[in-house]
Amino acid sequence: MFVDEVIVKLYAGSGGNGCTSFRREKFEPMGGPDGGNGGRGASIIFVGDESLKTLVDLRYHKIIKAEKGNNGKGSNKYGANSEDVRIKVPLGTTIYDADTGLIIADILKKDEEVVVAKGGRGGRGNKSYATHDNPAPNFSEKGEPGEERVIRCELKVVADVGLVGLPSVGKSTILSRISGAHPKIAAYHFTTLSPNIGVVKLRDNRVFTMADLPGLIEGASEGVGLGHKFLKHASRTKILAHVVDMGASEGRDPVEDYKIIEEEIRKYDDKLCKKVSIVIANKMDIEGAKENLERFKKSYPLLEIFEISACFDESLDELLNIIANKLDEVDETSIYGEEEYEGHVLYKFKSELPFSITREGNVWVIGGDKIDKLFKMTRIENEEAALRFARKLKNMGVDEELEKLGAKTGDEVCINDFIFEYKE
Repeated sequence: MFVDEVIVKLYAGSGGNGCTSFRREKFEPMGGPDGGNGGRGASIIFVGDESLKTLVDLRYHKIIKAEKGNNGKGSNKYGANSEDVRIKVPLGTTIYDADTGLIIADILKKDEEVVVAKGGRGGRGNKSYATHDNPAPNFSEKGEPGEERVIRCELKVVADVGLVGLPSVGKSTILSRISGAHPKIAAYHFTTLSPNIGVVKLRDNRVFTMADLPGLIEGASEGVGLGHKFLKHASRTKILAHVVDMGASEGRDPVEDYKIIEEEIRKYDDKLCKKVSIVIANKMDIEGAKENLERFKKSYPLLEIFEISACFDESLDELLNIIANKLDEVDETSIYGEEEYEGHVLYKFKSELPFSITREGNVWVIGGDKIDKLFKMTRIENEEAALRFARKLKNMGVDEELEKLGAKTGDEVCINDFIFEYKE
């Protein structure tokens, strides 16, 4: 089954909790704190695998959870880190954040690894908090929460050359003649339901890959037929080879056929129109093909056109040499712009405060990623830990901002469903 798009929810492992412990041994009256740190939670890593050709494995794993780190223990014992989860995906897989639509990674190389959801660090034990002023802290830290995110994986096949054209123009026949691929060939439309990739080796030992892409029909750019599949997978190719039935074997006009293809490509993405392209005039063995070719050349005088008959293996060697020569001249270019990546975010406006404060009824609600993470890592039931949490909020400017907004002593303040009283 060919699957080229899936949505998955990821839960990276949280860090293990730090330990609150004191050394109590005979003849060691000043033993002091000895609580160890928690271990790191497992991250979820995606790995490029050239043996995979579809995302079907991910289709049956809608939720992927990683293990949390082990908790720290007394006697300065640190918790063990959890083993990262590695998910293999085909080369050509683009991973998007489903909420923002930004690209997390575009995996193109064998064994390329990308951390998609990062595991949380381990919480610190009370030994790590010992200072000259507080040599025996009676609190420790919970583990950092692991990242949670919904991602969309989209496969765009990696091939040097993409064969494009209307149904039944001979794309599958061409691929079967020049490579070891065995695409389905039949006398009806849409025999190709997913991209077929073949490896082409020339007599001079040059090698390139060619993809037979699903047939295109009018309206493909709007999702008609298999157009969305065709156009998606065409984007990674270096060269587009337009296959045109010059024999007009199905009663179509070759001139109009090419016009339909070009128009759908232009509507879908202007970048595709800028790719290096050639026209393969196929079925030249059919009566009337020569006349149709002459008319085609008059309609499109600037196109590079190569005549073949895939059915009888005519001129295929010459065509492959021409394609290989063109590939030698084509530079590698990314199909995405820098602004489409998650790591390249442009801030039109950035708040000076790392938190937000809103009023909901009679309750002041404090939010923000930094605040939420700090709260989840604090043992709020422990007095020392709670005081440390309050100091951190004050240093971040929360108290000052509440005062500016008109908060009074006794007002309720809510952080992550925990409610406490505000004191000036």
